[in-house]
Amino acid sequence: MTLTLTLLGLALACVDDGSPATQTDTSANTSGDETGDGDPGDGDGDPGDGDPGDGDPGDGDGDGDGETGDGDCELADLLDQAMWDQMFLHKDDPACSGSNYTLPGLLEAAAMFPSFACEGDDATRRRELAAFLGQISHETTGGWPAAPDGPFSWGLCFIEEVGCQDNGCPQYCDPNNVQYPCAPGRTYHGRGAIQLSWNYNYGQAGDALGVDILAEPDLVKNDPKLATQTALWFWMTEQLPKPSAHAVMVGSWMPSANDLALGRVPGFGMTTNIINGGLECNMPGNAKVEDRVGFFMRYADLLGTDVGDAVYCDMMTPY
Repeated sequence: MTLTLTLLGLALACVDDGSPATQTDTSANTSGDETGDGDPGDGDGDPGDGDPGDGDPGDGDGDGDGETGDGDCELADLLDQAMWDQMFLHKDDPACSGSNYTLPGLLEAAAMFPSFACEGDDATRRRELAAFLGQISHETTGGWPAAPDGPFSWGLCFIEEVGCQDNGCPQYCDPNNVQYPCAPGRTYHGRGAIQLSWNYNYGQAGDALGVDILAEPDLVKNDPKLATQTALWFWMTEQLPKPSAHAVMVGSWMPSANDLALGRVPGFGMTTNIINGGLECNMPGNAKVEDRVGFFMRYADLLGTDVGDAVYCDMMTPY
């Protein structure tokens, strides 16, 4: 099956009153709009569409390669519970809803993708893990500039688009998609570490993961494995003409002459281009890019690796 992942739309938490208790819609769909003003239907169809933060808690914007990893590689060798707790200091705060993001859930989810953080030397493995955690932290952030412990200690704060609980956001249904029709009484707003949204994306992810999340979308927020496995599915899956984020971070993606002419080179910045280049790349000083990089740099430091080259996408043309 060919996955049309360029349609992947995400919705994430935004707060406007100084506390991470409310959230506005920052969705994306297939319309091709790139306004990112927080209204349904805006965005370029890539993960992470949304509006820039305004300095309040919870601002954010939101989304298997079949390879065999090293048989001796274990993700748990890089990330233990103490490190996990140090990274995500506030995900279990009462103002957040991140309790179902767990290290055991991530380790179980990663078993389906054995090459994740298991290719290349030790520094490369740690760098990919830091990059993945940095990107999903931005997508689910509850941080703001003056947040306790800093804005980059508030990753994995939101597991569901606030304001859409109890199937409260029916607008995330494409009634014209006959392959993945919306189930009666279900809605498809942002859930999980990549804030998966829209019925066609739940359908594709469910097919790939072998779970009928189209019929039961709440599994993405209620199952600690699926909460991160949907994000790993996106991270590991090539979406032509884009490479997978995994291939970029482990060095197996070789940019074409055209890519090089457009500034697309391996590095963390390219993963941002894959995720939300239409709204964030080729524009120096973008606040959302800075937030992504801030998380990445913090995690790389904690994991004892460097961030590598091309951390930003300010000179990259989006797809």
